[in-house]
Amino acid sequence: MLIRPLAERSADDLAAKILLSAQTWVELPPNTRADYEMELAFRHDLALAEVKTRLSRAAEANYFGDLIAAALTRRARQDISLKRGAEPNWDWLEIQVADKLLRVGFDRQRYALEAPLAAVGVFLLGALLTVLTALFMVRQASRRMNSLARKAAEIGQGRAPELLPETGARELRELTAAFNRMAGEVQALLENRTVLLAGVSHDLRTPITRLRLALSLLEDADPELVRRMERDLDEMNRLIGDMLVFARSLKVEALRDCDLTRVLDELAAQAALLGPLEWRAGPPCIARLGESALRRIVGNLLDNARRYGAGAPVRLELECGAVEVRIAVLDRGPGIPVEQREAVFRPFTRLETSRSRDGAGGSGLGLAIARQMADAYGWKIELSDRAGGGLNASLIISRGI
Repeated sequence: MLIRPLAERSADDLAAKILLSAQTWVELPPNTRADYEMELAFRHDLALAEVKTRLSRAAEANYFGDLIAAALTRRARQDISLKRGAEPNWDWLEIQVADKLLRVGFDRQRYALEAPLAAVGVFLLGALLTVLTALFMVRQASRRMNSLARKAAEIGQGRAPELLPETGARELRELTAAFNRMAGEVQALLENRTVLLAGVSHDLRTPITRLRLALSLLEDADPELVRRMERDLDEMNRLIGDMLVFARSLKVEALRDCDLTRVLDELAAQAALLGPLEWRAGPPCIARLGESALRRIVGNLLDNARRYGAGAPVRLELECGAVEVRIAVLDRGPGIPVEQREAVFRPFTRLETSRSRDGAGGSGLGLAIARQMADAYGWKIELSDRAGGGLNASLIISRGI
């Protein structure tokens, strides 16, 4: 479909050149015609001469030669066909111009290849331009999709990404505009949630303070009843504190170089005051991260392990790798069933055995806060079975290299 029109155009151009050459030859003075014939042979590989008789032998049929003869027939308005002369590779066309019979010859092999080669060249050029255009469009679309993916990850981590420019193809513009609207709405929802939780938590602490004051002023009260009420108030106050932390856990602090060995050593010393702990400090392990978030996450994991560890020593480990840092908190408790390991990261979720506030159960926000903080920094928390029984809670921090 592509080569045929090009071949026809090339044949028509050659036919026009042959006819013009013949007409020019007739109009030239006789003493300059020989020079003109040499010029045609040198510049255009065309042989032109006046003859008295026509060739009788038809040339072998070939696609491009037939196109030239047909084009010349249309232009000269006379029946012209390819003829075969003494030269094996040449085809001849005989044209009547005025009272002159002119014979024009051309190299069959040269002109037969000229059209296909030109067609192939144009085809390859068109294919190259098509591929380059497609690559450019794919790259633009891929770049935009990568930007959308990065911004979506930032939204998932609680950040407020910059709006993307609404440029490019119509579909990309519509997608980008919808994404920008969604980003704004999600950010507004997160801000409203933070304000709401912070406000409710703050307002609840006022009546708790009044209740504490009232308890202290009670006369002839049952001491055991007062202690239970104070424990309940302490639990309420702790829950309010956890809610405040949860509401603010999406905020990312500035990253700085931190010695994880030093931080874990301090956390281990604090945790050891509340229960048995196994920890062996190693060489410094420097990583760039948010130290406050690290302390909160590991602290929550240690609290969780101590609360459900059945009184057995909790083990704290640090693996300082070149690609990632792994902090593991291991206990000897009942563990968490595989099907419930994702559910425990949801706010206010407690396993059936720990729902009683008189037992070991907490508020159900500890792991939720840890997961949300980890997500905000691009870290991961994995739960797995500990060899010999118990739970292995690991915080994985990628170094980003």
